[in-house]
Amino acid sequence: MQLDVNRSDLTVGVIGAGAMGRGIAQVAAAGGMQVLISDSREGAAREARDFVEKLFQRAAEKGSMTKDAAAAATARIRVVSGLTEFKACHLVIEAIVENLEVKRSLFGELEDIVAPDCILASNTSSLSITTLAAKLKAPQRFAGMHFFNPVPLMKLVEVIAGLRTEDRVCEALMAIGRRMTREPVRLTDAPGFLVNQVGRGFTLEASHLVYEGVASFLDVDRVMRDVGGFRMGPFELMELTGLDVTHPASEAIYTQFFHEPRYRPNLIMRSRWDAGVLGRKTKKGFYDYDAEMKPIVAPEAAAPVARPRSVWVSPAEACGHAALTELLKQLGAPLETGARPGDAALILVTPLGEDATTCAVEQGLDPKRTVAVDTLFPMVKRRTIMGTPLTDPVFRDAAHGLLASSGVPVTVCRDSPGFIAQRVVAMIVNIGCSIAQSRTATPADIDKAVTLGLNYPRGPFAFADTLGVHKIYAILTAMQRIYGDPRYRPNIWLTRRARLGVSLVTPEP
Repeated sequence: MQLDVNRSDLTVGVIGAGAMGRGIAQVAAAGGMQVLISDSREGAAREARDFVEKLFQRAAEKGSMTKDAAAAATARIRVVSGLTEFKACHLVIEAIVENLEVKRSLFGELEDIVAPDCILASNTSSLSITTLAAKLKAPQRFAGMHFFNPVPLMKLVEVIAGLRTEDRVCEALMAIGRRMTREPVRLTDAPGFLVNQVGRGFTLEASHLVYEGVASFLDVDRVMRDVGGFRMGPFELMELTGLDVTHPASEAIYTQFFHEPRYRPNLIMRSRWDAGVLGRKTKKGFYDYDAEMKPIVAPEAAAPVARPRSVWVSPAEACGHAALTELLKQLGAPLETGARPGDAALILVTPLGEDATTCAVEQGLDPKRTVAVDTLFPMVKRRTIMGTPLTDPVFRDAAHGLLASSGVPVTVCRDSPGFIAQRVVAMIVNIGCSIAQSRTATPADIDKAVTLGLNYPRGPFAFADTLGVHKIYAILTAMQRIYGDPRYRPNIWLTRRARLGVSLVTPEP
């Protein structure tokens, strides 16, 4: 029987009164639902209700809700002491410790208490919904309802169907999520669900390139903010969430996907986790912190004053050649226009996924004068360059000085297939395509979840369609060829659309 999600007496049980549980209780009560909340710790549920009451009162003081509405929402939250009091619930959401056996035990008790048509849901962020439901008598009424912290501010909720979950259950949870003023996305069960999978592309790829010595933590964060358009760099993000959260989740996803190379963790994260160097919570992580808990970072280094006598831009990558040539004209650079560079010219290449060394060797260019420039993204807030291992510092500094002459900072990284931003964004896109190909979620829901749940400037599909599907494919193909690592193999969803020259959101019949 389909649950009437609009009924005025719809009752939601919340088990667990920590940050997640009280947040779920708050949005459910604000959505007009009756809420029962409990916690195994004595007094925790009462503390949670009092906390939510103060938030409602503050909202009334700010004018975002009336005093009557605040009082009514608070009155809809009732503290209960035991599972038997959840008998009248239409939905029960669990938000307790992330432990499979503890959760299984809870739901085993609960299903003998609630009505046969009551929906059971877990707020788990890492455990399989199918596995959680496997020992239940009625696994068809069980699903995942994964909120994000802090719940009142994070609009996204992932609704996850286990292998035996009935459609009506997910439909009801989607509607209840909207009634809570959340933005629900519907998924099928997979390790890390949706958001946590895509997030590995951001944090793991950044860790891999720092481990390779390509760039520092600070440089990666600066590039991903200024070039990629992200609100926070990957290491800033991990400092905030804590490596005690990020690294175990990364290892769990990697293991649950049977060691899929795309999710391979990195020793940089593991060693800090082992050492208890977790980020802000330990006052030391990828950054050190001052007394006010602000990261201690070196100021932007001054750009060299050097300028090249002449500049030749490789035409091998047409779009990059056009973009860089236009910028150099604006900077008043002494451009050479011949088919080959002059004997003293600074040689600039614009690779997609290749390193400067590969460009120099395959294009027959002098590696001592070759510098690569990332042109995939608009070169407005920051520019990224790299030389070959043989690039003369005189030519590297001349490229740096020229590209910084308009006041835009330049990040100089070591030679790497895909620079910094190309690598990270290409991996985000590739993982998004893998999720779509496995039918875990639709492209629209993937983009929606990533922008709402991770605050990325674009979702994987919007990134690819904006930057060019064929360019993302070229980056991944080149990286796979140079590294010989299946981690970078393009997903078949991406490969087909790149070869057909169509949008990444093009559906299949």
